[in-house]
Amino acid sequence: MTTQAARPVAETATEDAAKRLIWLDSLRLVAGVSMVGLHATADAQGQPFAAYEPAERIFPMLLRAVIYTARTELFLIISIFLLLMAFERRPKSYGTVVSIQARRLLIPFVFWTVFFAFYGLIKADAFGYLDYAAERLTNPLEWFGFFILGDVKYHMHFIPTLFVLVLMFPLFHLAVSYPWLGILILAALLLKRDLDAFIYATFWGTEGLPYLVRAVKVATYAGYGLLAGAFLGIWQQVDWQVRASFLPLVLGLGGLLFALKLVATWKTVEAGAWPFEYTGGYWADFLMPGVLFAAAMAMAHRDWPPVLSRLAPYSFGIYLCHPIFLDLVEIALKGTEVSPTWQVTVKITCAVTLTSAFVAGLARVRGLAWTIGLGPLPGRFGRSEIAVKGESA
Repeated sequence: MTTQAARPVAETATEDAAKRLIWLDSLRLVAGVSMVGLHATADAQGQPFAAYEPAERIFPMLLRAVIYTARTELFLIISIFLLLMAFERRPKSYGTVVSIQARRLLIPFVFWTVFFAFYGLIKADAFGYLDYAAERLTNPLEWFGFFILGDVKYHMHFIPTLFVLVLMFPLFHLAVSYPWLGILILAALLLKRDLDAFIYATFWGTEGLPYLVRAVKVATYAGYGLLAGAFLGIWQQVDWQVRASFLPLVLGLGGLLFALKLVATWKTVEAGAWPFEYTGGYWADFLMPGVLFAAAMAMAHRDWPPVLSRLAPYSFGIYLCHPIFLDLVEIALKGTEVSPTWQVTVKITCAVTLTSAFVAGLARVRGLAWTIGLGPLPGRFGRSEIAVKGESA
């Protein structure tokens, strides 16, 4: 049995490594599917069903509290962890690593950016903002934002953010040898919170605001790269018995953070708005992905179903493609009297099922599988070293 590393980074593992990394494949799958649930637990405008009574928001927001433990930051940790692991096994020059990852990440990113730019017109037409959406497509500055910020769709920011982190991988590699550097995630998140508050207050309404916010994000998310490097150092330097002994502590920390998430959930239910000002919720949201990773690593020695490794390669495709079907479901629900609970249930069920089927089908189309990281890149890119059979993209 072989397993592919988290798309879009790393290389094929040996049979023994595959058995050890089923826990990691499980996290990949959870991260991919959770993004569907995350976006499905808000209304079509991305808000917490503000038009409904508080009691009708309870189930969707409680479900979101659980799902939101696996944010895109978990994908970042997994991706950097596996990039560093691949580098440890087969060192390459900085230029080679960046060149490979640029093609693996940015070529699919360009494809989906163009796709979602035009696909978004369907939802825009259904919800009455077609003129605005169409006008955006004629504005070069908007396209600049699509490609630099990844704001063509709410989920596309992940790829440019990951690529910038890839540029910093030598820094993260230090944490493999010095795992204590992982604690700097706390300083990075503290810096992010303070800088965000200053930037929003000072530059609100200016065209430069989203670029400043993104600059702060990618700079402070270096903390997640250091955390990933620290996890790899622990994985390599600490035997499984010691890692397993820390599970109660990790679960206890997770429980405390989840309690803070429940407070944030209560505030959301009451106000019908996201409680951005709640400090406890901020720390719970941004630290929980690291706690999930640590918990899975502490249980890596246990028997994990091998089927998870066979399904995990589709997680990146599920992440990329789920808005296709989520938009269609939201259009179908528009104007209905369905409660938030049923809206969320229908959106998650349909989006997960249809997206999974779509991705499985796309993976079998040789000329398009590369768009979800499951096949060789097209043209001259497909003849490069990144298209070596058996490597993951």
